[in-house]
This record gives sequence, structure tokens and C-alpha cells, in this order.
Amino acid sequence: MIEDKNPQRTPLEELGEFGLIEHLTKNFDIKHTTTVKGIGDDAAVLDLTAKQTVITTDLLVENVHFDLSYAPLKHLGYKAVIVNLSDVYAMNATASQITVSIAVSNRFPLEALEALYAGIETAAKIYNVDVVGGDTTSSTTGLIISVTALGEVDKKDVVYRDGAKPNDLLVVSGDIGAAYMGLQVLEREKEVFKVNPKNQPDLEAYTYIIERQLKPEARKDIIELLKALEVKPTAMIDISDGLSSEILHICKQSDVGVEIYENKIPLDPQVISTCEEFNIDSTTIALNGGEDYELLMTISQKDFPKIKGNPNLTVIGFMTEKNRGMHLITRGEQAIPIIAKGWNAMNNAG
Repeated sequence: MIEDKNPQRTPLEELGEFGLIEHLTKNFDIKHTTTVKGIGDDAAVLDLTAKQTVITTDLLVENVHFDLSYAPLKHLGYKAVIVNLSDVYAMNATASQITVSIAVSNRFPLEALEALYAGIETAAKIYNVDVVGGDTTSSTTGLIISVTALGEVDKKDVVYRDGAKPNDLLVVSGDIGAAYMGLQVLEREKEVFKVNPKNQPDLEAYTYIIERQLKPEARKDIIELLKALEVKPTAMIDISDGLSSEILHICKQSDVGVEIYENKIPLDPQVISTCEEFNIDSTTIALNGGEDYELLMTISQKDFPKIKGNPNLTVIGFMTEKNRGMHLITRGEQAIPIIAKGWNAMNNAG
């Protein structure tokens, strides 16, 4: 489905491993004073003494986490960075450095890796992080991308998953369910394309949800907004595996229960219309879809006036005593137990 607009194919062996790394990383510049030495030596050197350091890592595997028949390599490079930065922001921290390692098979020419690294470079520039190292090696199974992200946060500002208290409000940024429905549209069009390769899909009606799947954004802006509003969440997590799954993580680690309200869950109109088209319940998608990379947080009720009416944040429920359990209150005011059916990379390709 993705046309190769660059017919030139330079075999990777023409550069060799060191030449390849040098070529792919030549445009990465250093932005942070904490980066003493970036790419080009045996290891990076960072000066991280002033604050607490946050470290997270993610692995993206071809045909498990992404499908190159519809995921452009530049978008994939961008997304690989974003999914890691999102975890840093979920700690209420500022992202500062990343390392990028790839394993790649010989079916990829140099031009493909240039596109991948162009996406990595774009994300690093937009989110103001330094690329300080990584590795390339050969793979017999396709493309594997591993990104490690580092961030920094004042000790007093760090937010864990275990700080939620009964009566805290449950708040989500943005809207949810879009990335999963974007994936459904792409998978459907892939099947159509297999039957008729001359058929070019018309995806205009799905622009937002497809972008949310192929090129998500991390919510650095929400961390900055919370700081400006002088709101420190009591617990926080990013929505990578689905809303229900992330809620259960907070409940388990904070030893609390929860009530969330179906009619408060923020859905984009494109998600609602696409769910209707696919005959899927939009609440089920919002709860179990995953890959939205929005932030889910709990805040003290005293902070409610500070966030009230803010278009970036929606209160979707509140935390309860643990013995009250974890429930979704439906539009018909029924209490349904929340169970995690979230996106699971171990048994979901896509």
C-alpha cells in the first residue's frame, strides 16, 4: 500500500557498521547541558547530578508492533521515540536523552534506514531530546527497534502510580480510542489491497484516527500545563495498553477502587462514526483499545477548580475505598466491573 517513491537502493554492506551509524546520526545535534558526550565514543557521558533521573525502554518488533505494508518508515521512527517519551512524561518528568538501537535484515536498503532515522531526528527536535547513542546489527527476522529514554525531575515533583487516594478525581488528557480505530481502518484497507492491488484507498474520512495510530504524539504539553496550573497529580500513567488496563494498574498499586462514568469518556466524533461503521461499541474501544499515549492521572479534589473547564483534561470518575471495587457506571446507571482486556503485544500483531 505504501509506494516506494525512492527507487534508489544502496545495500547496507557498502557502508559497514561504523559507517552506517555515522551516516545515520550525522545530523543529530546536542541541546542539553547534561549531555557531556553524545554519539562517537564507546559510551555517552551525561552529567545528571542536579535532579532525579528517569529511565525507560521499549522494543518495537516488525509484525508484532507494526506492519510495514502501511506504516511509513519515517512515521515509525517518530513513533518509536514517542512511545518512550510518553513514559517519561507519565512520571511528571522532562525527557532529555534517548538511545536508539536497530536490528535490520538485508532486505532494507540504506534509503529505508535514512527514512527511519529522519523520523527519529524529527521527534528529537520537536521534543527537544538528545540522541546520545545506540547500535545497529543484522536481523534474520525483519526490523527491530529499541529506544531507551532518559528524563529528569525534581524529587518533589516525581509522580508514581501508587499515590492515588479515595475521593481523588480520575482525569484523562485528550481523547481515547482513536489509535485502535485507525488500526482497524488500516487493516481493512490492507485486506482490500491484497485482493485488488490497483485499488488505492480513500482514507480522507479517517485522517485523524490514522494519524493517531501511525504518528502519535506524547503529551509533553500536559506536563507543562499541570506545572502552570500548579497541579501535581497523586498518581499518573500513560495509556499504551488501554484505559481499563491502566486504571487497574493505578488501583492495584495505590490500593484503591474506582468508579468511572461511561458518559464522561472523551471520544472524537471520527472515533464514534468509525465505530458505528464497524459495528463496534465505542465504550469498549475506549476502554480496551490502547496506543493512545494520553495521560491518565488522579488529582486531589482541592485541585479541581484549577482544571475545571480546561479543554485538555476530562474528569471521568473518582477513586474509592478498595473494598468498593472497580466499576464502570454505564449510561443506564448500571455498575459493571472493570476488567483489563487491553492491547497485548504478546498476542496481538498489528
